[in-house]
Amino acid sequence: MSSPSATASFPVTRRWSLIEPLERVGSLAVLIVLAPFLAFVSLAIAVLSRRSPLVAHLRVGQFGAPLWTLKFRTMWTRRGADRFPGGWIEYIVDESGPESKRSADPRVTSKLARFCRRFSIDELPQLFHVARGEMSLVAPRPLTAGELQKYYGSDAPEILSVKPGITGLWQVAGRSRLTYQQRREMDLYLVRNRSLGLYLTILWRTIPAVLRGEDGW
Repeated sequence: MSSPSATASFPVTRRWSLIEPLERVGSLAVLIVLAPFLAFVSLAIAVLSRRSPLVAHLRVGQFGAPLWTLKFRTMWTRRGADRFPGGWIEYIVDESGPESKRSADPRVTSKLARFCRRFSIDELPQLFHVARGEMSLVAPRPLTAGELQKYYGSDAPEILSVKPGITGLWQVAGRSRLTYQQRREMDLYLVRNRSLGLYLTILWRTIPAVLRGEDGW
């Protein structure tokens, strides 16, 4: 006889088996449509930074698998940026994660970079991960191993039971101004109450949150 929790989770699992292929196809379609814009942003960043336009940060994916999360580069120094190293992606291991982020970050030296961060344009390459089935559109954001250990503790396996997402509950309810405690609570709520209704609500609320550009840095 199945347990009540297993029985209750079955409809959600079944719905997600339908959502995931739709996410992958939809993300691929968006990437194709946005290809000229993404190419322009890549070229502009490469010219301004004299470095690779894409960076891949090491994060923890579903079930603890390593995930190199793609983003447009938004941090570079004006001094010493006199050459373009080989490759279009720089792989970075940085355990500080978002806790080192703040408004008016001195590491963000370009108006284009600030614009990309404010309106989450730097996150668009992560649609590639959704198309590959490594991420979801809506789920807790991918975290570093250090963040999971320090702020999530014994709840980390629960967070890692689902694919990480591009947007989530705290991304539409305060973004960067929220504390880690608030983010943790919202991430756990999202995982424990995952439903089609909550998924669509967060996806819909993400659009105005991004267009307003509030609390994003």
